[in-house]
Order: sequence, then C-alpha cells, then structure tokens
Amino acid sequence: MDKNIIKSVISSLHKQIRETSLIERPMKFEQNVSYVLVGIRRAGKSYLMIQDIKQRIARSEIQLEDCLYINFEDERLDGLSASELQLLIDCYQEMFGPQKPLVYLDEIQNITGWEKFVRRLADQKYRVMVTGSNARMLSKEVATTLGGRYIIREIYPFSYSEYLTYHGITLQKNWEYNPDIKLEVIRRFDDYFYNGGFAEMFPLVNKREWINSLYQKILLGDIVARHAIRGDRSIRLLARKVAENVMQPTSLSRFIHIIKSSGESISMPTLKDYLQYMEDNYLSFSLLNYASPISEQETIKKRYYMDNGLLNNFLFRGETKLLENLCAIHLLKKYSNADELQLFFYNRNIEVDFYIPDEKLAIQASFDMSETETWEREISALVALHKVFPLQRAQIVTRDTELQTEHAGLSIEVIPIWKWLLDT
Repeated sequence: MDKNIIKSVISSLHKQIRETSLIERPMKFEQNVSYVLVGIRRAGKSYLMIQDIKQRIARSEIQLEDCLYINFEDERLDGLSASELQLLIDCYQEMFGPQKPLVYLDEIQNITGWEKFVRRLADQKYRVMVTGSNARMLSKEVATTLGGRYIIREIYPFSYSEYLTYHGITLQKNWEYNPDIKLEVIRRFDDYFYNGGFAEMFPLVNKREWINSLYQKILLGDIVARHAIRGDRSIRLLARKVAENVMQPTSLSRFIHIIKSSGESISMPTLKDYLQYMEDNYLSFSLLNYASPISEQETIKKRYYMDNGLLNNFLFRGETKLLENLCAIHLLKKYSNADELQLFFYNRNIEVDFYIPDEKLAIQASFDMSETETWEREISALVALHKVFPLQRAQIVTRDTELQTEHAGLSIEVIPIWKWLLDT
C-alpha cells in the first residue's frame, strides 16, 4: 500500500472530523480504556468515535492531530492487508511526530486478521477504539486474541429519548405533567415508530428510500457477497418471512416449509446459516422460550428486526408487529449487557411476550386494548404466569391506553409505548 494514499486518508478524515457537528449521545468512555464497538450499520459507531475525539478536544486533553482515525470502508484503502496495518502508525508518525496517537479504527472487520494488530497496540499501551458491523467481533476467538484488553460495547440506533433530543426536545423531571411537552412527545412518536432510529435518516424527506438502501447494503453487501451466496432469492425470501412472522414463535422446520411452498429449495443447514448471518450482521435478533428445555430452545424462537424502519420495509398496516418489535428492541438494549441475555418469551399453555426472570418482570405488547377479548387474553396470560413464577411487576404496553389494574393479587400497569420507552 502506497504511504501517500494512507497519508491522504488520514488528512481527509481529520478534515471530516473538524466539519462534523454533533448532538451528543449519552455514552461515556473511560479515558485510558480501549473499546470495541459493534452494531448494525449506520447505528452511530463512527459518530461515537468522533464524539469521543471532540469531547477530549473540548476538555483540552488533546488536539485533533493527536488522533489517528481510519475508516476501512474508504475505497482508497482497498487491498490493505493485516500485515500492512503497521503502515498506519508509520504514516501518522511521519506526518505528526513520534508520539503515540489515540487510535480509532472504523469498520475494521473488513481487514482479515485485524485482531492481532489491535492486540499488539494495546500491549504497547496505545489507547484504541475499533468498530465493526459484525457480531463475530464478539466471538470467543476474537475475545481470546484481544486478551481482555478491550471493553466490548454493542451500539444501537437512536432510542426514542435520543430521537427527541435530536429534534430539540429535552425532557425534564415530571415532563408528562407539562401538556405542551407531552403533546409534542406524542406528536413526534409516529415518525420514530414507523421509520426507526437511524439518525442519518431523520432529516430526509424520502425516508423509505434510505432505509431500503441500507437494507440492500446489509443483505447484499454484508451477507450475500461476503459469504459468496449463489443466488439471493432464498435469503431475500427468508428475510421477508422473518419480518412477517415477528411476534410468532417460529420453528426452523416451519421456515423450511414456508420457503419451499414459495418455490425455493433450502436445506436445514443452509437455513441455519442464513439466520445466523442475519443475526451476525445485526439485521435481526432472536429470543428463547423460557419454558422450553435447553435442548429445544434453539429450534423455536421469536425473531425481531433490529430497527422498526427496517421491519416496516416489509409491512403493510403492521402496527401490531411494529409495537412488539419496538418493545423487543428496547428490552434488548436494556438487558444485553450481561454475559448472557436475560430476556425471554414464555410459551407453555399461555404466551407472554417478554419475561425477565431476574427482575420477576413480565410484559405484554398489545397495540389496541379496546376489545374485551384482547383485554381478557392479555390479563389472563400475565395472571397465569404469576401463578407459575411469582411476579414483582407486570406491564401491558399499548399504543395509547394508560391505567393501573389488579387481578388475582397481581398489579398490572397498562402504559402507552411512547411513555414506556421514556420511563424504563
């Protein structure tokens, strides 16, 4: 790789950082700790890198020239190999002097074998932050190579609170009692509900076009091309069927049947690979049934999309699915920091959408509670679970209904999703 190309990349990215204006996200990084940031494309990993740089500059800890920032999706770096990564440090030091820079390596999963390089940097006491869009960066093999020298954080699209902040709405304590603020929170919600939390899309008029472009990039670029899938019709069909079956516990054999009934042929190993690729690239995620034996948990799961905008790309009048999907995303963010995800659904004679055993919390997602049949079904499921596993809290998340009720000794909070997202 020509050093002049690398130096040109370093210089142009410094210029990009200078020109970037930020609405700060509520995430803090320790000053002398190295990080691996992973998550779906366009979730804001690069944004958080630049935020970290700008915050340090604002605190007069560093100058921009103290940072080496590289984006490996820059086409000028095509062909760069792991054995050439040291050139990044060499070029920086030729430009700015022999000091150790703060190192920011964006979308580094594009370089096969990157782990050993960043491990060496950490061993040499560099402070490093790397990002990637593939969950394999969380694998045991990578963690072993990094040797505990990095903290791994998963990054998600904007929460509803961050969405409101982006639009200049700051919520103070007891905001729900201010009628003007409450009205604005409710008014803004539909855009977030239907189009999702990718901040880059917020100011656009044609949001659907941007979302579809992102979906195509993930599916065709990150999955089909990277895994050399011959013919993409089966995985396209699978992605659609996952969207259509959001809310429904679905077995692998049912997916096989659905795809074959559409005229495509797919084997069980290939199906498993495709579903794993979708999760590896943060297009979707899945929850296990708490009531199933461990030996059966992998065969029937509930699957969700990582962002409502991506899910809505497939739906027509899909409000019920969108509400549960948004609940799932919110709970995933809250409970995914542990070594093992403590978020499940419960399905044995009754079905409860979300169950968090560590907190003795159960949650139902129900868009419209106006029908008596719906009311009785949601309440009775929570009461039945309470008899099996005593609950400390039970909630029903709705589009608009808000009240407190008690049944069979169980207090149940019915809460609108726009409030639930901001209160939990």
